[in-house]
Amino acid sequence: MTEIDVAGLNERFEDVEPIHILEWASSKYGDRLKLACSLGAEDNVLTAMLAEASSRASVFVLDTGRLNPETYQTLSALRSRYGGLNFEVFFPNGESVERLMSLKGPFSFYDSVENRRECCGIRKVEPLRRALATAEAWVTGLRRGQSVTRANLPIFELDEDHGNILKINPLAGWTTDEVMAYARSKRVPLNPLHEKGYPSIGCEPCTRAIEPGEDLRAGRWWWESPDLKECGLHVKGDLLIPNFQK
Repeated sequence: MTEIDVAGLNERFEDVEPIHILEWASSKYGDRLKLACSLGAEDNVLTAMLAEASSRASVFVLDTGRLNPETYQTLSALRSRYGGLNFEVFFPNGESVERLMSLKGPFSFYDSVENRRECCGIRKVEPLRRALATAEAWVTGLRRGQSVTRANLPIFELDEDHGNILKINPLAGWTTDEVMAYARSKRVPLNPLHEKGYPSIGCEPCTRAIEPGEDLRAGRWWWESPDLKECGLHVKGDLLIPNFQK
């Protein structure tokens, strides 16, 4: 997949409904297509769409070991509802977690951006590499309206960090209202945390409910500047992986 191909795909699919984007991707990549599911509303909606569009693609979850109980409940609900899909769960490398906890303790991520990114690198970025090792394309629930870091998000990207595979963001142009309306119309299982003021779902110690009028991702790493609020899953480069895990 070249940059010219990606540009052509973006032009072709800019005004196409997300489910039709998934149908195209499924027909092209089959079981080499994977959906990354954080168990938040966007990814759950995409799971529902994928269940309609494909019986061969798989859904994967990165279990960091620090998720809320409600998030695990949501995973169980999705598995029950969409049993035709293949669900995979990836954990962080145990030795890396043990080393981090031994050297820096359980809450090092509060001390600096570097420490937080190190933790994300161990618990999310490295497992993502394993999750995508057999993929030719992957799907995310990223949207342009989620944060300043995603304002110019394309529907299709070339993911150079994972072997030049295609990264697909079918909901890039959707609003929160559109996501929730689809979820209601299709009775998609939703994370109970959304009803508690959590528009964005992450690790328990790094995510809080937001106040009225706050940015949708204000509850993620709330102690950091808004332009730094990415865990590394969607940031180019491998600088978030500590040396002992490379």
